Amino acid sequence: MKKYSVAIVGATGAVGNCFLRILEERNFPVGRIRLLASERSVSKKLRFKGRLTPVEVLQNDSFDGIDIVLSSAGAARSIEFLPCAVKAGAVCVDNTSAFRMDPGVPLVVPEVNSQKIRTHKGIIANPNCSTIQMVVALWPIHKVARIRRIVVSTYQSVSGAGQKKIQELFEQSKDFLSKKKVVPKEFPFQIAFNLIPQIDVFLDNGYTKEEMKMVNETRKIMGDDSIAVNATCIRVPVFFAHSESVSIETERAITPSEVRRILKTAPGVVVVDDPSRQRYPMPIDAEGRDEVFVGRIRRDESVKNGISMWVVADNIRKGAALNAIQIAERLIGK
Repeated sequence: MKKYSVAIVGATGAVGNCFLRILEERNFPVGRIRLLASERSVSKKLRFKGRLTPVEVLQNDSFDGIDIVLSSAGAARSIEFLPCAVKAGAVCVDNTSAFRMDPGVPLVVPEVNSQKIRTHKGIIANPNCSTIQMVVALWPIHKVARIRRIVVSTYQSVSGAGQKKIQELFEQSKDFLSKKKVVPKEFPFQIAFNLIPQIDVFLDNGYTKEEMKMVNETRKIMGDDSIAVNATCIRVPVFFAHSESVSIETERAITPSEVRRILKTAPGVVVVDDPSRQRYPMPIDAEGRDEVFVGRIRRDESVKNGISMWVVADNIRKGAALNAIQIAERLIGK
């Protein structure tokens, strides 16, 4: 099997570390690995396939001889450096928001629109974590009954905001339980034992950037600008895995039983739906797993042709690193 030279941009972050684990778990044919990050990480070494590999400083000339770039270093860094990687001959899978809505860049969830991969011009965008898990669950339904409207509320874990936010929740929780004063540092408010109904900045329309990402990315991935999407995104005191309450209105009537049947054979989906036995997905069950879990499937009695459900997935794995590596696997025909 052909081996590929792979560079990871943002290697020392939560997603970068997950890239390394999943490449190894899925036996991706890596011939050479290059770990790239900012100057403050240059003294670090990360383990891959039993060997310690030093982290190098990300620079314009970091991509000579690289076939595939997996990037998670932030939008500004992607905009600055990925064109250099493309010029050097690499194909980049970018996990930031930098290129997602660029009409010339495919935005891909492999279970939904993998055919778009072959239209790339050197960069393929990985969608937002909350969008990924939702469209994995909704696409099989859309193909059967055509979704006209989506109303989604997300309950997003702190890991979606980075390593420092994970530590912040841990420290705040200790302080709160020790009856010490909780002083927010990374979050604008206390996150331990609290909810913050804001992710990213507010826009002029009253929605946050995170909420509008879900609106615009969903339409682009599913290839249908007519789908109405209303999103509310909330940060919750959970370390890993995002949860979503999703209600849809379909063009054709569809029953909860039919939805369960469709999703039970859908790629990447696990149905956990037996309320009589208190079986439904929870973030603690999804942490460390690759699948998107769906439960609480029921009729939305407030609207004609309505279905409601509960969707949970690990935001660092399927919501970021795994989705990008699945794209890379299809790039190389694995």
